[in-house]
Amino acid sequence: MPKVLEFKLPDLGEGLTEAEIVRWLVAVGDVVAVDQPVVEVETAKAMVEVPCPYGGVVTARFGEEGSELPVGSPLLTVAVGTAAAVAEAEAAGAAEGSGNVLVGYGTAAATTRRRSRIKPATPTRPAAAPAPAKGPVPVISPLVRRLAREHGLDLRELRGSGPEGLILRADVESAVKAPAEAAAPAFVAPAPAAPASGGERIALRGIRGAVADKLSRSRTEIPDATCWVDADATELMAARAAMNAAGGPKVSVLALLARICTAALARFPELNSTVDVAAREIVRLPEVHLGFAAQTERGLVVPVVRDAHTRNVDSLGAELARLTEAARTATLTPADLTGGTFTLNNYGVFGVDGSTPIINHPEAAMLGVGRIIPKPWVYEGELAVRQVVQLSLTFDHRVCDGGTAGGFLRYVADCVEHPAVLLRTL
Repeated sequence: MPKVLEFKLPDLGEGLTEAEIVRWLVAVGDVVAVDQPVVEVETAKAMVEVPCPYGGVVTARFGEEGSELPVGSPLLTVAVGTAAAVAEAEAAGAAEGSGNVLVGYGTAAATTRRRSRIKPATPTRPAAAPAPAKGPVPVISPLVRRLAREHGLDLRELRGSGPEGLILRADVESAVKAPAEAAAPAFVAPAPAAPASGGERIALRGIRGAVADKLSRSRTEIPDATCWVDADATELMAARAAMNAAGGPKVSVLALLARICTAALARFPELNSTVDVAAREIVRLPEVHLGFAAQTERGLVVPVVRDAHTRNVDSLGAELARLTEAARTATLTPADLTGGTFTLNNYGVFGVDGSTPIINHPEAAMLGVGRIIPKPWVYEGELAVRQVVQLSLTFDHRVCDGGTAGGFLRYVADCVEHPAVLLRTL
């Protein structure tokens, strides 16, 4: 007989407590190799393919596509052993012996599965449904089992309304309500159902939920302030054109702005910090891990360029390009999206001039950059058409005062207007 091993959903990143199953890559009955990806999940930070540490035959999967599982809950079970032993175990019901099979997921019933996301509707209890026969209840969602246990319910007596009879949380909640409703006095009218809104409801989960939580926390905890300035970017654009004309990898405007940021943070380290609220201390950070906002089909993400302070323009450009492509293809890892110390937000790509960015908690500041467009500008005492950009800095007023923030932003503007200023920091 093979040994049936349980693989639990691992911790996929900093502070993550759950993940949504996006797509199963294996079915019950499939043979998997050690470290073969078995499921694609979406966390609050990234889309991740999860590899299985065991090799053998998949005997059970836990969770439908579109459902969420907490970290540490069973993900699947694998029968490990010889082919003959595995075949014998499957014939004898090894999955039942493991006790780790979803309701509706027997080894004979789940050789092929639908790949579409399933969002079950709230079930209704039939008025005269025949009682299901009692029998062994395989392991279902840990949350559902715990809810049933807390209310003293026998899962063998419930009829699941999910796909292939899967017992859902709503089934347990309905069963809990039923005795209370039956015991209510006859003269008490049931409360009217809340009217349907009529508007579309979109769950705040995954990346959208993580963004909502982080932005709300930023607004709640950080006393932020914003300052801004217009700058003449004509010389910066000319310098970029000259660099690109010289051959080699193309230099992006974002890479130049990133290099300007790291130079400015070297002069104003107060803005590369965080606040330890419990200790009532400002923690100035020695490394600059530069985040940059990237809009994707899945929502706003902030990839992080590690050790940006040690990189030149070419290195920054290469890493920015790599992370941007990974964001576009949804292949960013949790490590790519965590640990930032300062964020650069180029909202000019949306065709707008200015904004008041919300700080990426727990960082202390964010530099925003608007579009670079021709505008009337007084240049050397005469009116001329120049390439103008608006720069804005939102900062945590606990880590510095306006003088420091203004000095940082003025230095950034000076580098934009006179790129040769950067030569002093190289």
